[in-house]
Amino acid sequence: MVHINTKLGQIKGFVTDDQLSEYASKVESTFKTIYDKSGAGSDFLGWVTLPSEINDGFIQDIKNQADILREKSEIFVVVGIGGSYLGARAVIEALSHQFAPFISRKGETQVVYAGHNMSEEYMVELLELLDNKDYSMAVISKSGTTTEPAVAFRILKNHIEKKYGKEEAKTRIVAITDKERGALKTLADNEGYKTYVVPDDVGGRYSVLTPVGLLPIAVAGIDIEQLVKGALEVERYCQDNKNADNEVAKYAIARQALYHQGKTNEIMVSYEPRLHYIAEWWKQLYGESEGKDGKGIFPASDTFTTDLHSMGQYIQEGLRNLFETVISVKNPTKEIRIPLADNDLDQLNYIAGRRLSEVNQTAETATILAHVDGGVPNIVLEIPEISATIIGEMIYFFEMACALSGYMLEVNPFDQPGVEAYKKNMFALLGKKGLEDRAAALKERL
Repeated sequence: MVHINTKLGQIKGFVTDDQLSEYASKVESTFKTIYDKSGAGSDFLGWVTLPSEINDGFIQDIKNQADILREKSEIFVVVGIGGSYLGARAVIEALSHQFAPFISRKGETQVVYAGHNMSEEYMVELLELLDNKDYSMAVISKSGTTTEPAVAFRILKNHIEKKYGKEEAKTRIVAITDKERGALKTLADNEGYKTYVVPDDVGGRYSVLTPVGLLPIAVAGIDIEQLVKGALEVERYCQDNKNADNEVAKYAIARQALYHQGKTNEIMVSYEPRLHYIAEWWKQLYGESEGKDGKGIFPASDTFTTDLHSMGQYIQEGLRNLFETVISVKNPTKEIRIPLADNDLDQLNYIAGRRLSEVNQTAETATILAHVDGGVPNIVLEIPEISATIIGEMIYFFEMACALSGYMLEVNPFDQPGVEAYKKNMFALLGKKGLEDRAAALKERL
């Protein structure tokens, strides 16, 4: 059973039934393209059956390694960028106590991140933290030469070896990389690090259910079995329902219908701050998958009600090229009620005794109606609660919807050629050998 309900009532008036039917008619053939591996980028469809291929032995190995690292570490550093860290961070922040670093108890390990930027100040302050904490790390890269994580790992490797000695440092470093080749694979073999494989047929932004995501998530103390179980439910559901009534397909259909009516920007909205990084992961997934060939929906995100006090005005009355996708959580897992005040100076006694979640959900309903009235259609993805199983469902839901949507858009949803442009310029300007002519041409433009 799938627990994500795709509700399209608030896009009526923006797209017609005929326009939805145009994309609905493509669903079965698009599912066939995915399952037959007959479309562009078909070498990167390993994620489609990944949940059902994860066996108990693999899960236990990940959990055992996580236990070893937790035993050694107050801090666990995830060194990676893009899909090599966003999926893990999304799950960890969705399912951890939101103030965990301030209330952590003995035996709990906090996860931090490196290699996702090149800020000198960030790295120096991270090292200041690690100077005074026991730590271990995972370095995640297929090639081992992606600039940001490679630079960060070079610095952290130097730090951890100085702190613990080379032999002990080896036991605190895990490499998640290519099965056979690449700079990181070679280094890991030479140094004797514990290694896990990034499957050849799974791209970085689809890799959260591989060791890339599962090891850091397990180190954070989250139940990876339930996470995989949720993803497996949606995998089986899609196998059994390759039609336009599929909840995943309904989301893909609605996005494409809205896009072709001029709604070119999608804002992922939630009313729970713990879902912030789910939206960040979603932005990479959809931005890299669809943004090519001069096409694609621009993915953005907001956390309400916070961002209603910064972006609400624009959404309500700005350029009408927007639509919103709202993750609606029906059952919060914790409860607090609004107290009665003696003087009622803030004039809130009319909601005294009510749960704060009731007020939050009412704000959600009111905002959806206001934005629709203002010309912004809303897709609502309703989930029962935030749990490991439901987050697992959401991961696979968004991955499959992305593949469907990308193929409907007639792009390759599994490559990202555009991300190389800045790298070539950066390498040239830094003086990499063989790029002198490019560097000279760039400097003339500055």
